[in-house]
Amino acid sequence: MTVTAKPTKGAAQAITTSEATTAPSLSPPSPARQVRFYQLLVAARKQWLMDALSEALGQLDQDIVKQQIREYVPADAQKILAAAGLRDEHVFPVPAVIEAKPSLVGYYRLLLGAPQKSFYKGSTGMGRFKGMEEFGTLSRKARPFVPDFCRAMAKPLAELVSQIPRITERDLHELPLLTFGSQLQGSNNTQIGKTAMNEVFVAVTEIVKAYITEPPIELAAGKKEKKLFLKNASGRTVVITLAHDPDLCVQELMEDDRPNSKVAIEVKGGTDVSNAHNRAGEAEKSHQKARKMWGFAEFWTVISKQGVELFKLQRESPTTSRWFDIAEVLARKGKDWDEFRQRFAGACGIPLSTRTRRVL
Repeated sequence: MTVTAKPTKGAAQAITTSEATTAPSLSPPSPARQVRFYQLLVAARKQWLMDALSEALGQLDQDIVKQQIREYVPADAQKILAAAGLRDEHVFPVPAVIEAKPSLVGYYRLLLGAPQKSFYKGSTGMGRFKGMEEFGTLSRKARPFVPDFCRAMAKPLAELVSQIPRITERDLHELPLLTFGSQLQGSNNTQIGKTAMNEVFVAVTEIVKAYITEPPIELAAGKKEKKLFLKNASGRTVVITLAHDPDLCVQELMEDDRPNSKVAIEVKGGTDVSNAHNRAGEAEKSHQKARKMWGFAEFWTVISKQGVELFKLQRESPTTSRWFDIAEVLARKGKDWDEFRQRFAGACGIPLSTRTRRVL
């Protein structure tokens, strides 16, 4: 029989010391990317997720919604949802809902699990609805096709309901997130930054929506540069542009069509605290260019302010006249959002928009 000797106390200490000296070097990644995802998530709640749907339903005549459900939702699917205690409009689009909040085209797309690229490609015929998802506006050209959209979506969504055993409200909350999450994961940092810019553009569109005279248009095919036109309280045309240098700007056209450059806005979607001064420095370069080339008078920077001392940002961008936290602007809540909303309406020369919306 073999007898194994117990290690002495000194030997045990030597083993422990040896293990300590050979411990692997562990370096988890920064949470910066996930924080950026969070910023986009809070914006999505206002446009494409259940929060946006609930808000829209709270403004509607429920008798009209019920009437349209009977017309657009397959009877078998209605029975399944009734047995599960779920509202039909949480699964199926009806015209009243889409007209009240056009961006909810995106909710039903996400619920179906369809990426933007495949959903809006030419062969699907869905391309005419992409602007509704992205900007939350309904043009006169697209409005007649809303019933067709609802009928077309009814079939695949009915299949979804029938193939998920015992579908629950939790499923309806989480299924769109699966598609939305994969959409974000497939984006690089530059694309995420562009998405943040676009979401701020959507937020300002909501502020001025009662005064919009035509839907957002692209400045050039294939580019992410867009213009939005509205009439302010003085009857002048105001142009809101999403581009670069600056990211977003407000210009009022005078009687001779000469632009009066009101506000230049830089949007910085990064969240890495250690790199905040670099983002502020990038904003400063853009603001100086906007002042020199177009004569803007005010300069705002929308940036993550969490964990950052404001005086350090101000030191990197002395031209910035107003700082707004990007998370609050995207979430449409908080002190910074309230101030941003009031000042943006003032720059456009309009009173704050109400819930009443205009079909373009």
